[in-house]
Amino acid sequence: MTREQYILATQQNSLPRIENPQLYPVGIYGWRKRCLYFFVLLLLVTMIVNLAMTIWILKVMNFTVDGMGNLRVTKKGIRLEGISEFLLPLYVKEIHSRKDSPLVLQSDRNVTVNARNHMGQLTGQLTVGTEGAVFEHSVETPHIRAEPSQDLKLESPTRSLIMEAPRGVQVSAAAGDLKATCRKELHLQSTEGEIFLNADIIRLGNLPMGSFSSSPSSSSTPRQTIYELCVCPNGKLYLSPAGAGSTCQSTSNICLWS
Repeated sequence: MTREQYILATQQNSLPRIENPQLYPVGIYGWRKRCLYFFVLLLLVTMIVNLAMTIWILKVMNFTVDGMGNLRVTKKGIRLEGISEFLLPLYVKEIHSRKDSPLVLQSDRNVTVNARNHMGQLTGQLTVGTEGAVFEHSVETPHIRAEPSQDLKLESPTRSLIMEAPRGVQVSAAAGDLKATCRKELHLQSTEGEIFLNADIIRLGNLPMGSFSSSPSSSSTPRQTIYELCVCPNGKLYLSPAGAGSTCQSTSNICLWS
């Protein structure tokens, strides 16, 4: 036996011998494995449901690369086609309809359009309700008309109603009556022209009645049916019983109380 064989045999005899070594399994087994499979299956089902809902929403809302539904995003702004409903305030610079198509704003209650300056202060307001259109401040428009077979009414409940134009204001009713009423005074003023009333019948109602300063008893006076229209220096009109001559001077005492 050589020296190397002796050393090798000695080292092998000195190592402890292990009999029946224990084997330890590596991995997930039992109920842990079943729970892992269950959670993986639940995650897979959730992903499939989310993907299906996303595809359904994209199809219902009509999402495209240009927008969604009736909304289209263009280089010039936003374009809406058809009927659209806004639940929150809408802030835009300009609103245009399609060519040769009307622009309709519809609401269950009132439609209010506000105009504000750079400070956020309200400079103008338009409110459309059941009574018509209400303007907060002045309005500039070339034409105001009502719907066919409907009355047009311009009213200022608490303030004055003023219509001005540099070249005149024309008010006409081709198929109906024209009525102007006020609570206090109605002024018809022409600074450089005239006021022309052209009608078959001109009626002035509720004019005060003058009387003679020295008149006989009513029993011997016949019933008066013809009167003379008189005017006071301040412009007030009154009626005076007609006679052979003018009787306005005899009943001019009514001008003292006007």
